[in-house]
Amino acid sequence: MTDHPSTYRAEDTHRPGIQWDDRASLHRVGDGDGVFDGAKGLRQGTFADLIRHIMLMSPDERGDYYIEKLGDREYHSEEIASLAARDDFPRG
Repeated sequence: MTDHPSTYRAEDTHRPGIQWDDRASLHRVGDGDGVFDGAKGLRQGTFADLIRHIMLMSPDERGDYYIEKLGDREYHSEEIASLAARDDFPRG
């Protein structure tokens, strides 16, 4: 999994495209965010792994969860489904 890039010498600080192997965590909608947000994650993994996990759920169940990725960026069910449908999404 990738981490935030180093700022030492500013090398390799920007990679184009979606970073499917970035660290991410699965959360339940309405878990309250806050100081202990990181501890509320239900599952950890790569961004792609968590997208695959959510896509195994029924469409109704998907709305109960979101993925949080680098910098507190949240991805909810509709956006997750569109990412899973992309041609460059790693299938396996």
